[in-house]
Amino acid sequence: MNGAENLSDPLVRLGAWFLDPAHLGALLRAILYLALGVTLARGARFALRRSALALSAQQRQLLTRFVYYGVLILFGISAMRQFGFDFTVLLGAAGIVTVAIGFASQTSAANLIAGLFLVVEKAVSIGDIITVDDVTGEVLSVDVLSTKLRTFDNLQVRIPNETMVKARITTLNRFPLRRVDVKVGVAYDSDLALVQQTMLDVARDNPLCLDEPGPLIIWTGFGDSSIDYLYAVWGKSQNFLALRNGITRELKAAFDAAGIEIAFPQRTLQPGTTPLEVRLYQMPPGGSEPGGSEPAAPQVDTPGAGEGTQPPSGESSDAGAERAQPS
Repeated sequence: MNGAENLSDPLVRLGAWFLDPAHLGALLRAILYLALGVTLARGARFALRRSALALSAQQRQLLTRFVYYGVLILFGISAMRQFGFDFTVLLGAAGIVTVAIGFASQTSAANLIAGLFLVVEKAVSIGDIITVDDVTGEVLSVDVLSTKLRTFDNLQVRIPNETMVKARITTLNRFPLRRVDVKVGVAYDSDLALVQQTMLDVARDNPLCLDEPGPLIIWTGFGDSSIDYLYAVWGKSQNFLALRNGITRELKAAFDAAGIEIAFPQRTLQPGTTPLEVRLYQMPPGGSEPGGSEPAAPQVDTPGAGEGTQPPSGESSDAGAERAQPS
């Protein structure tokens, strides 16, 4: 009885399984397959990163991931077959599960297909500075389901690939040259020839401005308070921020030196058809009245003021009665 109880113990049965030469050989072969699979997967990933230089960084990343995990899965299946696993039934069940998962995860499938379109079309690549809707940042990776960006304030933004395909993407550093646009408004009494020559001199003296393409000065209209121009200069993409900050500072200093006024909004108030009423108040000697009272309102003389009017407030009604009595 004790021997039977010991054989029923799981640890004892596990030990007996390992002591079986056939099982021990299968275990060693499975470990060998797994070790070989990990080694080959890492070697293939390293070789693709070093040799597939004709592909873009994003294509190399996607290809190395597929190869790495594909090799691991193949050797993992081979290792499991050493223990007698039959994958024929599993493949049939996997097909049914795949169909069910496909209906349940249509969004994930759409993101997967969109990711393939992004890689094939080369819409974005690792290292690009892009703007998607209201998000601007550097592309870190285009994964199977999403694209990851790093913003300029060091935040990571994950955007689904389906959104990337549908959105309008602006790549800021795809081309080597960029144009810096500055809107300038000068006063109406300015010498326009001097204004344009000053702008050209500023572009010529700035080392970051390119001579070809040259600077552009485009009149955009007569504004409410200024004559408006679009001042555009060209520079290298990596110098865009330095050129944009420097050109505005230099342009302001050049305008000040040349006596050119950068106009600002001004408004003129007119009363319309009815003239404004102006009243003059005579202050008493010594300033305002004691106690901070308001000055007395001016008296306005009108024709016929003596007829049918009440006596002034300074005279009492009794004094008026005495003057009315006969002597």
